[in-house]
Amino acid sequence: MKQSEFTQGLTRGLPVGMGYFSVSFGFGAMAAAQGVRAWDAALISVSNLTSAGQFAGLTLIVAAAGLWELVLTTLVINSRYALMSLALSQRMGRDIGVLSRLAIAFINTDEIFALAMSRHEKLTFPYLMGLGALPMVGWTAGTLLGALAGEILPVAIRGALGVMLYGMFIAIVVPAARREKQVLAASLLALGLSALFAWVPALKQVSPGISIVVCTVAAAGLCAWLHPIHEEAAV
Repeated sequence: MKQSEFTQGLTRGLPVGMGYFSVSFGFGAMAAAQGVRAWDAALISVSNLTSAGQFAGLTLIVAAAGLWELVLTTLVINSRYALMSLALSQRMGRDIGVLSRLAIAFINTDEIFALAMSRHEKLTFPYLMGLGALPMVGWTAGTLLGALAGEILPVAIRGALGVMLYGMFIAIVVPAARREKQVLAASLLALGLSALFAWVPALKQVSPGISIVVCTVAAAGLCAWLHPIHEEAAV
């Protein structure tokens, strides 16, 4: 019996949900160590669903930064999601309405975007919501449990949990890069640009959010120009 679109999305999103649980456990533990209550940390996760933005936001909250500073920082760091949502919209049918697109934009993350774009069939609303359901549950539940256990775990374990997100994203990108040279070229180009922002003294002053956007736009734009995908092949 053929699986429904929503069930297919759930199946694909299960590994991401499990990975998010581990990573958000580290975020919850870190939040608890900074004096944030467990349920407040869980509220941050369920209303944001973003890794880098939440870690940066937590740092500003602990530093008693102003509201506008917090808003602008998270806006810059998370601005890459606008580019991802724009790319997703090109793969979705015209029958998906505005409210449905807003729901899809909310659950759109780096890993969910990578899985969605790797699908050869047309993206549908049930599939995308299924794809994001378990990651959202895993991210929120992991944060809550991590915050509750935050005072028990040693600092070394918290730090190890914090880098698991990057390992999970590499595990998603590498297979696609091995299959398609365009993906490999875009990944290497983005890596090289990111290294420039990390090592060149003049570029070190650029905020992480802006550097991510610059690397993404430059790598994706150049590869799209050199290896364009025709519209009929993208749907």
